Amino acid sequence: MLKITNSPVVYRDGGFLDATPVQANDGRKNTMSYPIFRAHNTVDSMDSLKLRFDAMASHDITYVGIIQTARASGLDAFPLPYVLTNCHNSLCAVGGTINEDDHLFGLSAAKKYGGEFVPAHQAVIHSYMREMYAGCGKMILGSDSHTRYGAYGTMAIGEGGPELVKQLLKKTYDIAYPRTVAVYLTGKPKAGVGPHDVAIALIGATFSKGIVKNSVMEFFGPGVCNLAIDYRSGIDVMTTETSCLTSVWQTDETVHEALAAHGRSDAYFPMAPESGAYYDALIEIDLSSVEPMIALPFHPSNAFSIREFNENAADILRAVDRDTMEKLELKKEPESLVKKIRNGKFYCDQGVIAGCSGGTYQNLAKAAEILNGKPIGADAFWLSCYPMSQPVMLELLRKGYLEKLMASGASIRSAFCGPCFGAGDVPANGGFSIRHSTRNFPNREGSKPANGQISYVALMDARSIAATALNGGALTSAADLAEIAEEPAKTEYFFNASPYSRVYHGVGKPDPEQPLVFGPNIADWPEQIALPDNLAIEIASAIYDPVTTTDELIPSGETSSYRSNPLKLSEFALSRKDPNYVNRAKAVKALEIKRRNDPSDPEVQAFLDGMDAGVTGIGSAVMSIRPGDGSAREQAASCQRVLGGVANLCEDFATKRYRSNVINWGMLPFTVNNIAELNIHPGDKVLIPGIRKALLDGADSVEATLVQNGVSKPITLKLEKLAKEDREIILSGCLINFYSAK
Repeated sequence: MLKITNSPVVYRDGGFLDATPVQANDGRKNTMSYPIFRAHNTVDSMDSLKLRFDAMASHDITYVGIIQTARASGLDAFPLPYVLTNCHNSLCAVGGTINEDDHLFGLSAAKKYGGEFVPAHQAVIHSYMREMYAGCGKMILGSDSHTRYGAYGTMAIGEGGPELVKQLLKKTYDIAYPRTVAVYLTGKPKAGVGPHDVAIALIGATFSKGIVKNSVMEFFGPGVCNLAIDYRSGIDVMTTETSCLTSVWQTDETVHEALAAHGRSDAYFPMAPESGAYYDALIEIDLSSVEPMIALPFHPSNAFSIREFNENAADILRAVDRDTMEKLELKKEPESLVKKIRNGKFYCDQGVIAGCSGGTYQNLAKAAEILNGKPIGADAFWLSCYPMSQPVMLELLRKGYLEKLMASGASIRSAFCGPCFGAGDVPANGGFSIRHSTRNFPNREGSKPANGQISYVALMDARSIAATALNGGALTSAADLAEIAEEPAKTEYFFNASPYSRVYHGVGKPDPEQPLVFGPNIADWPEQIALPDNLAIEIASAIYDPVTTTDELIPSGETSSYRSNPLKLSEFALSRKDPNYVNRAKAVKALEIKRRNDPSDPEVQAFLDGMDAGVTGIGSAVMSIRPGDGSAREQAASCQRVLGGVANLCEDFATKRYRSNVINWGMLPFTVNNIAELNIHPGDKVLIPGIRKALLDGADSVEATLVQNGVSKPITLKLEKLAKEDREIILSGCLINFYSAK
């Protein structure tokens, strides 16, 4: 199904030859990504890129903090098209705050600074950007990890808010030239196989091995022409879950027709790698060999074919039971999922087709064709469908597909990302939900194990979800249906933009006299101090999971309405993973406040263990093995900073975007070899003399002392690949301080 060559290759005459790194300098110029990077790079060097983007996008749990940060740093007007969508906090009130306050703030900011504002329920962020902004050779930056428009020839990158702030302040996105991985597609998908099946197979084969981590994935080959534009986008958006940096596809008449349908034919030109293109690795996918897939809890890489799952359901489900105990850190074992097997079939409780991955026209049309008005039954299983934009909804209505879905008993919702992050369609206790959405991390669906509620999400394609609904919730592969047609390489689609009459188009038209509209929950970022000469750090949380997601660092779902209030939001930091973290961090922060007010305080002196209280800051840190998989949300780092955090200690960072968030919020991104062997626990201390000087001197490591139960031992903390500006941001205390000083 997939063949991986994890070594350099050169693409020549429709095939691949082994290569050496020496060939990279010339060979990378023949890739699709090189000319895009070159066109957006602001310096001569292509080894260290300083990029400016064509456009940016944020949604309503990220744009308030971004605009507040930029405003505190001297923002006058948006210097590039900036689209503010409202697809995450679309509900009128969640978590005790009024979400519409954030929307009014966003509209007033679009007017004041010259932006584009898409009201709630009109479109999910990535649908709107595909429809209205994506184009060949473009680069788009978004404050959402699934910012991926590669099927349109656009290199799109999801990052934390501070990276968008830099663009708003006319600065650059700085990275070393990334690795490039070829994804070579051949063949044609079998009937019943959809884009999520291909995506899950790809993620399952690459994520745990780190093959494409922080790389550019280039999709090309003879198989591409067999995929409709929605099909390509459905695979592309899920590349985020491989941990790659971005992705881009070869373009053809299918892309041209899609752009023309959206009134942007001039955004097209053909793209393909040239002969001699150099790639750091190669992934070959024979589309005809892909089977309908399922990604079981608690990660999109936990991949099985549905055939394999149904043949071995009891054994596989017992493994999920064990993962549930471990991932949710339960003391009492919940009812086994094996009990959901009845008469040899595994029964699901809920199906959801939603968001930027599932809610496409092609996916929902195919689900409607499969169901065709046949009832899904009056038992426990239920199905909800979220078209990803109002234009998509209109076309599904015009073609009669919504009627078929509704006649079957499916619930039709407006454009909303809630099911992807736990703010919509939360399953019942013990419920098993199959979803064509982006993630199935622990608690991602909104369950609350601390309150005794545990539920599960598995990822599946819309086609197999519809097949399962047709069978009353019995897990069914769409390929097993008696009558299932192959996917067309092109989908007839009429784009009706009339609902977007509600969109405020203010790009390039700032009105400085327009006041910002603040709701009572919108708050400024609290002040952060510059890095002191020395640091005394207490470990406030120690996490030994192989990977720690941003959902675990700051939960999604119930916290979304507090994203505009840093102090309130910080109360939720690590609440699912380590409920005692906040109080520990607050206690350390209180000690730092004591130090500033009275360096001679006995408690301060005892903590510092002989270090000079006048020039030694006190702060907390989180220790984990590999933090930051998943969402781009900056709050995973900023909440730690608000609570007095000064560092992360880890073996490695799961994603570049989380590491960037740590740096941009003024925290030190320490890596430590074999960190698990140090057996670090909350309450341990790390004493770092001369940390400010080390950063000023450009040191790539610093010697420190680890104190555990009164016993001291030396430890080397690495500061790998810190750019000059990264160091200056940390020295300043955070990005806001850095730009305010300038």
